Amino acid sequence: MLANIALENILFLDIETVPHVDSFANLPEEMKSLWELKARHIKKEDESEADAYRHAGKYAEFGKIICIGVGYISGSKENRVMRIKAFSGDDESKLLNEFSELVKRFFSGADKYLCAHNGKEFDYPFVARRMLINGIPLPPPLDTAGKKPWEISHLDTMELWKFGDYKAYTSLNLLATIFKIPTPKDDIDGSMVNEVYWKQKDLERIVRYCRKDVLTVAQLFLRYKGEPLLENVEML
Repeated sequence: MLANIALENILFLDIETVPHVDSFANLPEEMKSLWELKARHIKKEDESEADAYRHAGKYAEFGKIICIGVGYISGSKENRVMRIKAFSGDDESKLLNEFSELVKRFFSGADKYLCAHNGKEFDYPFVARRMLINGIPLPPPLDTAGKKPWEISHLDTMELWKFGDYKAYTSLNLLATIFKIPTPKDDIDGSMVNEVYWKQKDLERIVRYCRKDVLTVAQLFLRYKGEPLLENVEML
């Protein structure tokens, strides 16, 4: 039950990803043929495999992480504060190592959780796969092999909204709107991250967007618990 999960035991997170290179033309030859095989199953009818490469950031084998936003809540119910930090940069290995060290420190105690929107389908496996590709040992909460479902400390605000219904994806923006949470999509959305990173070279804009998503995930979780929204937020 959500009532039994203490807010201070949750590390909220969001990731932003892009294709590993700026265009299909700049892929190594062996990766071009592998992407063409992948793209045949995901591209639209009027789209070429090369054009479909703009979607490569959705797949850990062809994409990379450029930002991981994390946040945690502390303080009493009457005086809560959320602190949000972002690991970002062009050096994926560096930001993943920094994130891993934070996760290991946060999970040094018992009954700790990760929480993301659509995290079980996207964020958690993407981070774990990219860590393995970069030769980084998985921190305990992402090392799920052999664990029983109740031993995996992953919360997912999208899954919690399903209540056992498997019909459709529900976006964070939609849930923020219906729960009257300030929207994180007041500047860019996920579909624009690739262009903002590769063409506009504006990583800081993506970092701001990622931090807002972390805050929104936390606010949504509070709504699920029937508690007031956060008012005191610190961006580290």
